[in-house]
Amino acid sequence: MSSKTDRRAKEILRLLLHQGKTSIEELTSVMGTSPASVRRDLVRLEERGLVHRTHGGAMLAEQAVYEPFRFDASFQVREDRFAAEKQRIARAAAALVQENETIGFAAGTTTTLVARQLLHRRNISIVTNAVNIGMELSSSTRLQTTLTGGNLRWAGAFSLVGPLAIESLALVVMDRLFLSATGVDAKHGVTLIQPDEAAVFRALARQARQIVVVADSSKVGSVSPAVVCQPKQIDLLITDNGISEEAAAAFSAAGVKVLAV
Repeated sequence: MSSKTDRRAKEILRLLLHQGKTSIEELTSVMGTSPASVRRDLVRLEERGLVHRTHGGAMLAEQAVYEPFRFDASFQVREDRFAAEKQRIARAAAALVQENETIGFAAGTTTTLVARQLLHRRNISIVTNAVNIGMELSSSTRLQTTLTGGNLRWAGAFSLVGPLAIESLALVVMDRLFLSATGVDAKHGVTLIQPDEAAVFRALARQARQIVVVADSSKVGSVSPAVVCQPKQIDLLITDNGISEEAAAAFSAAGVKVLAV
């Protein structure tokens, strides 16, 4: 989103948090913009699950139980990159989850989208180091969600790191881990920028029976400094259909199953 669109979105959400619902006429007057622009803003916010559009206006989405992180521009910017591709990846990833499984989520925008797909499922245990995922899933009484504990070191990351996060993971075993990445490469595997975050992701990976990497094709072939896991540890890479044939073949040669959606 442009900075102007981002400011309008924040203003709409603040108004809805204050009064619960609004009209296009009111938003047009408050923000000094056209009805067409307001409607486009509401469509974008509804696609994120933040509002429900109504006849002539909008109301706050019922599941928006924890709002502060939704005003974090850096998270929203990252979430908006390759948004359609990430949604397809999230749906394909969530389809793997079965009732009575224990599922791990590493912090990240794509893993957040996968977690949202489980909101209306039941009898699934969730383990995550992502504060925002924990708060979003807290609105469901049919899921059991556990946060690792740890320190929050970077604004907008919502990723718990440090010894407490790592030590707590020794007490759980996960059927499946959904792993995000800054880069995923057929030679170097999954990598991140921050070594402390990579250490927690490695601890998650050690405790998972299956490792599923969810990453849009812009991450494929990229390599960052901190290694999370080698290609041979990845059971499945779910990406979008923008992945090149060469890259897909390289992962297959490394023993990684690739699902492009």
